[in-house]
Amino acid sequence: MDAYLEELRLQRNLSPHTLRNYRTDLSHFIRYLDERELSLAEVSRLTYRSYLDGLKQDGVAQGSLRRRASTIKSFFRHLFQGRVLPSDPLRLASTPKTPRMLPHFLSVGEVEALIAAPDADTPGGLRDRAILEVLYGSGLRISELVTLTLGAIDWENAILRVRGKGDKERAALVGDYAYVALEDYVRQGRPQLSSEQATDALWLNRFGGGLSARAVQLSVRRYAVAAGLAKAVHPHLLRHSFATHMLEGGADIRVVQELLGHSNVATTQIYTHVTESAKRAAIDHSLDGISEQLFHRRERRRRSMLGVSGNAGGVGGAEGALDSSLAPGFFDAGGDLDDGDSDDTVLKAGAVLETAITAEVAR
Repeated sequence: MDAYLEELRLQRNLSPHTLRNYRTDLSHFIRYLDERELSLAEVSRLTYRSYLDGLKQDGVAQGSLRRRASTIKSFFRHLFQGRVLPSDPLRLASTPKTPRMLPHFLSVGEVEALIAAPDADTPGGLRDRAILEVLYGSGLRISELVTLTLGAIDWENAILRVRGKGDKERAALVGDYAYVALEDYVRQGRPQLSSEQATDALWLNRFGGGLSARAVQLSVRRYAVAAGLAKAVHPHLLRHSFATHMLEGGADIRVVQELLGHSNVATTQIYTHVTESAKRAAIDHSLDGISEQLFHRRERRRRSMLGVSGNAGGVGGAEGALDSSLAPGFFDAGGDLDDGDSDDTVLKAGAVLETAITAEVAR
């Protein structure tokens, strides 16, 4: 196993974090074999499927299940190619598919509440506020965040030199708010956390050593509770929020891809599905209002024909009112539909609205 992991490190430039995950995955599988008194040479596709089924029953997430399966298959391919095994028993074994889930994200208001949660009057609070600002404002992965050094900061150009997946370097932009928070931490907070042990790690714990990814995860969760956020909040959620808000603000997808460090634009495109889903929800909400207004218009005409007095929630009333900005040209100066008693104009307004917003979604 050690030889296999070393080969991965040299050939694929995998990060220490990824290599630790691979080691954990393989160690768990080997313990599974030991408990059943099976050697590597005795592994079959049935052994592999039984192991994965057990993990699934234990509630292992689909993404983790796929990673473990891929690691095991790759390991056996390595054993065969190195002539440790006469054949590869898992060559034709399938890897569990991961369902394409739309990423969750925080609203701008939720992000603001989260970032405001740390106590900026303490060194740890200055550090944590800067961490939250950088996670959101630069869209960093947690592994990229905790490996930052003081030398990674380009103050003049407001850039962080980040080591991403595959040990690839990219320039992460630092926004105005993140810049101020980062500067406050480096000038005021970090010196109070540093100790005699020399380290150039940007983020220091209370003992003066480098901050761990686990510590960041726990802090983010704690501040989310303090901010009154009901949803489960983790560092990667801020990266999702960064990407979603950038695209909602009209940023080019290729720019967002570059900022996130995605090697394939298809990975970035999932965030466009999130923004399109939000726009579709806006369309449905608006069209529901038009349908309700059309119902009230017909009800008013029916009452009029029957000689019933009173307003059944007409077009000019508060219930079912249409904003004239949604379908200009279909409203009179008073804000009512300028169509006499015709339902056709309401339908036309709905058609114009649906066409306009659908075009915005497709844009």
